Amino acid sequence: MTAPTTPGREPAAMSVRGAAVWAMAGQYLSFAIQFIASVIISRWFLSPGEVGLFSIGMATALIVAVLQDFGLSRYISGLTTLDGEEIARCGSVAVLFSGLVALLVAATAWPMAQTYHEPRLTAILLILAGSYLFVPMSVVPMALMARAMQFRGLFVVNVCTALAQGGLAVGLAAAGYSSFALALATVAAAATRGVVAQMMRPSWPRRLRFDGIGHVVGFGARASVLYLTGALGTRTPDLIVGKALGVTAVGLYSRAVSLSDQFRMLIAGAIGSVFYPAFARIRDRGEPLGPAYLRVCAGYSGVVWPAMAGLALASGPIIRLLYGPAWLRTAPLLAMIALTEIMLIALPLVSDLPILAGKLNQLLARNLLDTAVSVILLALGTHWGVNGAAGSRLVYAVFWYALYFRFMHRIVGFDRIRLMLIYLRSGLASLAAIAPLALTYALWAPPATITFAQLLLATMAGAVCWLIALPLVRHPVLHEILAIAASIPIVDRCIPARFRVA
Repeated sequence: MTAPTTPGREPAAMSVRGAAVWAMAGQYLSFAIQFIASVIISRWFLSPGEVGLFSIGMATALIVAVLQDFGLSRYISGLTTLDGEEIARCGSVAVLFSGLVALLVAATAWPMAQTYHEPRLTAILLILAGSYLFVPMSVVPMALMARAMQFRGLFVVNVCTALAQGGLAVGLAAAGYSSFALALATVAAAATRGVVAQMMRPSWPRRLRFDGIGHVVGFGARASVLYLTGALGTRTPDLIVGKALGVTAVGLYSRAVSLSDQFRMLIAGAIGSVFYPAFARIRDRGEPLGPAYLRVCAGYSGVVWPAMAGLALASGPIIRLLYGPAWLRTAPLLAMIALTEIMLIALPLVSDLPILAGKLNQLLARNLLDTAVSVILLALGTHWGVNGAAGSRLVYAVFWYALYFRFMHRIVGFDRIRLMLIYLRSGLASLAAIAPLALTYALWAPPATITFAQLLLATMAGAVCWLIALPLVRHPVLHEILAIAASIPIVDRCIPARFRVA
C-alpha cells in the first residue's frame, strides 16, 4: 500500500520506463480478465441483441459521464505545485459533478426507453446512474498517483476493478440476468475502484470546500466541453447504429469496437497514462517536446500497427473460434475498425499535449469539427447496413489525421521527415509481422478452417518476424523495448550483452 503523503510532498517517483512496466502489467492483467469474461458471456450466456441493449444504455451514460471527471485528472497532473487545500477542493468538485452526472443519466432513462422502444433500458440506465455515485472516491487518488508516477498503486486499483467487474458479470449472466448482468457489474467495478483507490492513496476531503475553486471550475468547464465532443464522436455510433439498424446490429458493431479497443489498450493503452505527467515534466524543464514526441510516435506505430494489422487479418478466425457462430457477422466489422486504429494511433496524445501547451480552445474547435464529421459519416454509412457503418470509420480516420497533423506539428515542433521515416519503418515491420499468417492462409489453412493451434503458431511466427525486422529496418522502438525489458530483472538476464541498453 502506498503511504499517504503530507501536503506539498509527493512520494518518490519512479522512472518513466519503470512506470510503463507497471502500467503495462496492470493493463495486461485487466485485459486478460475482461477478455475472458467477454468471451464466456458472449459465447454461452448473452446474445448479440442482449449485448446491444446494454451497449445502447452504456453509450448514453458515457456521453453524460464525461462530466464525472470534470478535467480533474489532467488538472491535477498539470499543476506545478499541489497542497492539501487544493486536493480538498478537487475532491469536493468531484463529489459535486459526479452527483450531477448520476442525476443526468437517471433523467435519460425513460426518454431513451421510449426512443428505442425498449422498456428494459429504463432499469439499465438507472442502474448505471448509481455507478457514478462511487466515482468521486477514485478520481482524485488516481490522479495523485499518476502525477507522482506511482503506477504500482494504479496497478492494484485497475486489477481489482477488473476482477470485480468480470467476476460479477459472468456470475450474473450465468444466473440469467441478461443485459442487467453487465449493468450491475459496472456498479461493482465503480465501487471497487473507489474503495481500493482510497486505500492506496487516501484523499477523501474531510469537509467539502468550494472556496477558491475558480481555477478548477474554469479548467474543468473547458475540458468537459472537449470531452463531451469527444464522447459524442466515440459513443454515438452505438446509438446511431442501434436506432438505424436495431439492437442486434449494435451488438455486433459494439463487440467489434470493444474487441479492437481492448486489443489496442492491451498493446499500448496503459503507456499513454504515463506520458501526460512525463511530458508535463519536460515542459516544466523548458525542454523541446519534439524529440520526445517522435519517440512516442515510434513506440505507438512500431508496436500497435503490426498488432492491429494482425487483428484485422485474423478477425474471421478470432470471432469464429472465440465467440461462436452467432457472432460471425462481427468479423468484417472488426477488420475495418482495426485498420482504422492504425491511422488514429499515428498521431498520439492529440488531446493531451495541446492542453499542456495551453491550446485548449484551438483543440476544442477542431474537436467539434472532428465530432461533426464522425457522426455525419456514420449516419451515411448506416444506409449500407452495419458493414457500411464500420466502413465509414476508415473514411473518418483519413479526415481525422489530416485535421490534426498540422495542429500537432505547430504545438510540438517535430521533424516531419523523421516522422515519415518512422511510419515507413513501422509499415515494413507490420508487413513482416503479418506475413506468416498470410502465408498460412495461402498455403496451409484458409480463414474458414484454420484451427486455434494453427492460428497461434502463425501469430507466434509473426511476433518472431517482427522482432527480426525491427533491427533490420533500424526502428527506434527497439531501443525502448530493450530498455523496458532491462528494467525487469528476470527478463534482463535473458538479453544478450550486445543488445543491452546503456
